Amino acid sequence: MADNTLDVAAIKNGTNNPDDSRVIDPKPDKSTFVRVKTTLPKRPFPLNAERKAVYTERLIIRPLSKTDLPALHELRTQPEVMVWTYLGVVDKDIGETWQRLEKFVEGNERENYNCAICLREEGGKMIGIGGFHDAMWSFGWPEIGYMFRREYWGRGFGKEFMKGWEGIWGGLERGVVELMVDPRSVVVVEGEGERGVVEEVVIAVTAEGNKASQRILEGSGFERFLTWEEEDGGGRGLVRLPTYRFVVGKGGR
Repeated sequence: MADNTLDVAAIKNGTNNPDDSRVIDPKPDKSTFVRVKTTLPKRPFPLNAERKAVYTERLIIRPLSKTDLPALHELRTQPEVMVWTYLGVVDKDIGETWQRLEKFVEGNERENYNCAICLREEGGKMIGIGGFHDAMWSFGWPEIGYMFRREYWGRGFGKEFMKGWEGIWGGLERGVVELMVDPRSVVVVEGEGERGVVEEVVIAVTAEGNKASQRILEGSGFERFLTWEEEDGGGRGLVRLPTYRFVVGKGGR
């Protein structure tokens, strides 16, 4: 697109058959990104000490703290959990787990909004972690991720967390911004396409085999819009990545 301006007529909203992960789209390429106007939560984010816990029917979604290190290490040493991560392997020791956690505590949390996912029962036991956790955005938009202990899979906690987190994210103070984004991710505000105004979205990238995560996203208002491939960080070769978007403030699209 000339001059990186938004061309509404040229936007490709996903594959011709987005429900078929065998259809492989080109991977995100920043040279093709377009400039859009949208909204995003204002940054830097509040410190963890200023963030409030959110209670759902069975969960407490709260800020992370240094005291979560043992629970996070238990989570990150479950092979069934870590196989779906970029590296695909468990943390080698608690020091490696601390390197992950320290990005979300001790004043380092101003550029992310990651949360501890805990049970309201069992003494507030931490069973997962989730939220906006990475400033390196594949499509130009914030990306959400989550992990749950294997013992708690299949009990609806993923969808319950997503409903709570969508409320947290949607409730943050926002400002109007200009972003460079992958044009395939764009959802144009009705009547505003010529001015390049688009809906604010959140992206979620999954691995092809992680059907449970895909069901969580689809049950939470996310829409799959393409599938691409990337070299796995653990040396396992090319991995297919079904990718989803969520229109903030509209409960999905």
